[in-house]
Amino acid sequence: MRNKIRSSKTAKKRFKITGTGKIMYLKCGHNHMLSKKKRTTKLALNRPHSVPKNSLRVVRLMLPNVKISK
Repeated sequence: MRNKIRSSKTAKKRFKITGTGKIMYLKCGHNHMLSKKKRTTKLALNRPHSVPKNSLRVVRLMLPNVKISK
């Protein structure tokens, strides 16, 4: 009997898959020292961003059991 392929627990918490198949994540730096940052920077950090194309392969390897359309 073969072992199950497990998804990375940290990747499950950090990445969300949209209905169209895009992988979204939140950028770091929105937790502390917010008084130093500009309003536009804080707004940009607070919204989800899609994973860059050069990192998609790594994220897909961390989430093997998730259906991701190409």
